Amino acid sequence: MITKEALSTLVEEWLQSQSGYFLVDIEMCDDDRIVIEIDHADGVWIEDCADLSRFLQEKVGEALGDYELEVGSAGLGQPFKVAQQYQNHVGDNVEVVDGEGHKMTGILKDVNGRQFTLTTQEKQVPEGKKRPVKVDVDKTYSMDEVKSTKYLINFK
Repeated sequence: MITKEALSTLVEEWLQSQSGYFLVDIEMCDDDRIVIEIDHADGVWIEDCADLSRFLQEKVGEALGDYELEVGSAGLGQPFKVAQQYQNHVGDNVEVVDGEGHKMTGILKDVNGRQFTLTTQEKQVPEGKKRPVKVDVDKTYSMDEVKSTKYLINFK
């Protein structure tokens, strides 16, 4: 029987020979599936998923036991799971659900360690004016304290 830690070590070994790929998640499911998610700034190629799957099959073979192995992309509209996903989407429109459940959209401006900055637009009344105008406001969040962050697909 294979462990999540052993799989993680093998995936990292494969990733070292790849340019730009990184591990997002390994999930050992109750229905005897192992789901491995990888990502890349330029997207994930199905051939690379198949290559990683073959690599793992060669390395662990029988140790997989009755598990069904699935290797795939983290998914474009799925919430971010690792800091590298935030880094890859700097400058993109994202949706953030904060720890209190408030949903905000804006441009992912910056990532610094486990912190990120979101630029949103808010209506504010400038001093001496009667009508509100939209202004850019930067808000900083901790990746560990938000419920989710995901890329917003724009079809324009």
